[in-house]
Amino acid sequence: MVSAKIELHVHLEGAIRPATLLEIARRNGEVLPADTVEGLEALYRFTDFRHFLSVWRMTTNCLRTADDFRRVVVNYAQEAREHGAVYLEAIFSPAERVETHAIDWDEMFTGYTEGAVEAQERFGVAVRFTPDLYRGCPVDLAEECARVSVRYRDRGVVGLGIGGDERRSTLAPYGKAIRIAQEGGLAFVPHAGEVGGPECVREALDLGAVRLRHGIRAVEEPGLLEEIAGRGVVLDVCPTSNLRTGVVEDIAAHPLPLLHAAGVRCSVNTDDPAMFGTDLGQEHDLAARFGVTADHAYAAGIAGALCEDEVLTRLQETARSV
Repeated sequence: MVSAKIELHVHLEGAIRPATLLEIARRNGEVLPADTVEGLEALYRFTDFRHFLSVWRMTTNCLRTADDFRRVVVNYAQEAREHGAVYLEAIFSPAERVETHAIDWDEMFTGYTEGAVEAQERFGVAVRFTPDLYRGCPVDLAEECARVSVRYRDRGVVGLGIGGDERRSTLAPYGKAIRIAQEGGLAFVPHAGEVGGPECVREALDLGAVRLRHGIRAVEEPGLLEEIAGRGVVLDVCPTSNLRTGVVEDIAAHPLPLLHAAGVRCSVNTDDPAMFGTDLGQEHDLAARFGVTADHAYAAGIAGALCEDEVLTRLQETARSV
């Protein structure tokens, strides 16, 4: 029997399997850097983190319509359910779509949130959303994104994040956007401590982050690591992602065992499964090799989940029933 799983960190744009991505691109008249499944898979052999971001932007801008966004949610929910997923906190990057192709905010948010309704009805998977800004995003666009995200709070948006290359910008320019989200009832869940060091983790915590995407480089500062464990801050750990983007040189050197040994709660996630050639089952198998069992990961998922109390209660009941 496949154990129940919670995934708190998956980028929907990076979860589109190559054949589907090619189909969407052709329908929308978008020319991708490759026109075959094999070509896209070759494109996904990343040399470093910046190369990954470049390819990510090139390939994900083919999404244009509400139906595209709806389909992405439904497809991934079906895939994740096959590996035991009962709850997903999914990430999408609306500001980039607005900036590059002037996609309407409501076109995106409606498509994604309607996809969540369908995912629940068809597969029994609860999906909530944490839209992502990106480091380098124009400040006014970031603030508008925060306002739109708050407006969709009653339709499944539960948080606001910031992704991208931590070396490009601090979080400081986005202070107002973060406050807009927080004052509107959304949690702040940034990427930090992925390619950036412990100072990036500290900055995120000081700005009110309730959970950290990645956060693995906190192991480099013992005091910070102790604080994260003591406060119960959940880290969304994505082992294969860290290997494929060059954040860690060898999977055997991944910090997950050190984080777990320090008492840090670590959820287990795919990040961009189609681009990294992984799935939720593989990530859990890998985490188990590092001592993070399915029970550990599920407990961290419950601790980090931002959903409403009714859904959280169901997740807790699922844990007791397996």
